[in-house]
Amino acid sequence: MNVARKLLSDHIEGDMPPPGEPIALKIDQTLTQDATGTLVMLTLEALGLDRTQAEISAQYIDHNLIQEDHRNPDDHLFLLSAARRYGLYCAPPANGVSHPLHQRYFGRPGATLLGSDSHTPAAGALGMLAIGAGGLDVAMAIAGEPYQTTMPEIWAVRLTGELSKGCSAKDVILEMLRRHGVDGGNGRIVEYHGPGLDTLSAMDRHVIANMGTELGAVTTVFPSDGEVRRFLESEGRGKQWREIIAEAGASYDHEEEIDLSAIEPMIAKPSSPGNVVPVREVAGGDLYQAYIGSSANPGYRDFAVAAEIVRGKRVPPQISFDVNPTSRDLVADLSKTGYLFDLMEAGARMHQPGCNGCIGMGQAPASGRNSLRTVPRNFPGRSGTTEDTVFLCSPETAAASALAGKISDPRDLDWDAIRPVELPEPTRTPDAFEHPLPVEEARKVELAKGPNIASLPDFDALPDDMELPILLLAEDDISTDGIMPAGAEVLPFRSNIPRISDFVFRDVDPDYVARAQTAREEGDGHAVIGGRNYGQGSSREHAALAPRHLGLRAVAAESIARIHRTNLINYGIVPLSFGEGTSREDFRRDGILTLSNLKAAAQKSGKVAARVDGEDIDLRLDLSDLEGEILLAGGRVNRFRARASR
Repeated sequence: MNVARKLLSDHIEGDMPPPGEPIALKIDQTLTQDATGTLVMLTLEALGLDRTQAEISAQYIDHNLIQEDHRNPDDHLFLLSAARRYGLYCAPPANGVSHPLHQRYFGRPGATLLGSDSHTPAAGALGMLAIGAGGLDVAMAIAGEPYQTTMPEIWAVRLTGELSKGCSAKDVILEMLRRHGVDGGNGRIVEYHGPGLDTLSAMDRHVIANMGTELGAVTTVFPSDGEVRRFLESEGRGKQWREIIAEAGASYDHEEEIDLSAIEPMIAKPSSPGNVVPVREVAGGDLYQAYIGSSANPGYRDFAVAAEIVRGKRVPPQISFDVNPTSRDLVADLSKTGYLFDLMEAGARMHQPGCNGCIGMGQAPASGRNSLRTVPRNFPGRSGTTEDTVFLCSPETAAASALAGKISDPRDLDWDAIRPVELPEPTRTPDAFEHPLPVEEARKVELAKGPNIASLPDFDALPDDMELPILLLAEDDISTDGIMPAGAEVLPFRSNIPRISDFVFRDVDPDYVARAQTAREEGDGHAVIGGRNYGQGSSREHAALAPRHLGLRAVAAESIARIHRTNLINYGIVPLSFGEGTSREDFRRDGILTLSNLKAAAQKSGKVAARVDGEDIDLRLDLSDLEGEILLAGGRVNRFRARASR
């Protein structure tokens, strides 16, 4: 058996089915963050949960840290009260980004982790099966229900050789994205193995596993080997280590190889993580901003190597050199070793620990100016600047470019004069988490709801027939950021669905919301047509819930990204795929999509009775038995309530 199948077999009852068949995974741990966690906690309230049923449930406050008014701090207090009520660990604001903190404090080889953040697979660095999902799925896992998904294929990537100076783990995952694009991992678990692993630390592996999400992969796994043991021992958790490695002769569904010694510095050009070229092809380009940090490069080494590159030098004054630490612990470590001083002396702008600029919460670049970032995504407008030109790169490339004042290949630096980074004894902040209260004390806690927090809206069951105006035709690869924007203006309304709905498709079609409200008042609602990979990116379920509030009842697309498809079903939106011979060109905006006999269609996979402007069209509705039940009920909360009442 390979590592992925070992992890799966430990958490699936009975024999493992072939790829594509339904499975139910037992979940050991859950992760929520504040951009999605408020809806999770409101769902737990709606379900009437008493206490988490998971081994560990952790709530992080890392996305919405800017407190320009009452909305974000009100949500912080709400999340803290919900964590106390339902028995979760809670990391207060600015303690750090969820993924590196979870790996450091709770990561356990062999465990499953379900998180309401699409980069949850980062925990695969420790030999965990960690999957990103919508908030409703995570709420159900907290309530003790298994995670329903389909059996993935296993994609082996054999690593050989060793990275050369000027290259790092970020270049490895960017090379994977250069080869396969943003949907090359759909339906697959990526498993890394081979002798090259011996040269990659646990945090190097975190970088690669984190951005496996950008490949569209279900998750990424690494073996739990001697390096994972070293990491856990350095954190004082060596007793939690267990060896999990592939057996000799293990087989895989897909295989390829990467020679690390042949890797060169890579960069993703605007505006997709899959638009990757070698840095040398864009070297010399103008630069406004170099940004270091985020869950994609969160480790001590990622900041220390940048500090070594700029140590004793000064970044040109026209360059915004932004350093975004990923935890209080990291700030303490950089302070102890002097690297914090080196960065600041070089002209770095230091920010509070958290996600911040990665999701458009501050550090937005100047309009029309190039920004090099070590973040995982560069979708249009995600930085907070509408007309942005964001590149994704390694800390070496970002620091070398900041110093030069232009996009630069880090191999041009004098690496003989740059000291190698040595890892210090890690700092552990005593108050990194508020611990769960005893059960009886927790039951006395009341949820702290500010004026911007609204209960979940109620939705009706699936009707048998619908006549839906088509309000929008989306392009290929539209992301959840395109459907439901992030940023400092929008995310503070994450607990207020009626208000956040005003921003749906804002940057794609500014008139969408007004037309959706009219369609909702006049009839069944409306439909949206997509292309390939509709809804890629974040697990943010607001991209399904807010359109549903506006009356979205069906999405038809060539393909729908895994997490977003589940979110659509969870909120009672029909996810249709194009049949043979059907394409986006067969639809027109303001046309009429007619769907008939939906209740029967939801109970069996296959062709749906569908017409566009009176003409038959080939659309499919492929659902598991459970997905059919959820869709018929009008969403997962409705189904849970009905089962509970019975």
